[in-house]
Amino acid sequence: MQKLPEAVHLIEKASMMYLENGTPDTAAMALERAGKLIENVDPEKAVQLYQQTANVFENEERLRQAVELLGKASRLLVRGRRFDEAALSIQKEKNIYKEIENYPTCYKVCFQRVGVWGPHPCVCPGSIPGFNGSEDCAALEQLLEGYDQQDQDQVAEVCNSPLFKYMDNDYAKLGLSLVVPGGGVKKKAAAPPQAKPEGTAAPAAEDEEDEYAGGLC
Repeated sequence: MQKLPEAVHLIEKASMMYLENGTPDTAAMALERAGKLIENVDPEKAVQLYQQTANVFENEERLRQAVELLGKASRLLVRGRRFDEAALSIQKEKNIYKEIENYPTCYKVCFQRVGVWGPHPCVCPGSIPGFNGSEDCAALEQLLEGYDQQDQDQVAEVCNSPLFKYMDNDYAKLGLSLVVPGGGVKKKAAAPPQAKPEGTAAPAAEDEEDEYAGGLC
């Protein structure tokens, strides 16, 4: 076990030699194996190795294999609560799934980003074909509404739905930990306007911008 980092270092050197000799498949296989070896001992190093493997596959235009390795890196980043890095990694996953036209998985990755970033109107662009009007879109809109209205019950209902529960365990746990701003105290409804005496001009109402008026961007 003590020599594991040294072994991983040697595997990295070997993978570089494989690349130089024109055998990227063998290089990627070696890097992924090194990541698996050290994942439980040094998750940070494993993330680096999985990302290197993904880069090798991406350079070879093998995007399905690349996104699979990015997914492993993203999960480890979430597990280590390195959320900024996880968000970037998940964004790259989403872009690749969109490029290879795997739209259903692209929707699921959007929900993974919800767990990492919290509900946000631009978490899942409506430009993804088939997203608007889908079950995933309806659930995300419900989540955004609950978050905006500081309705913890509504947010919890979505996070306990199958869409969240059947995600990878790291993301499902993260979704259950989502807390709305203000500690779940709902926004007060606007007071009804009081009647004005006849002849009194009513003041111009201030326009309130709806954060999600344009739909999911």
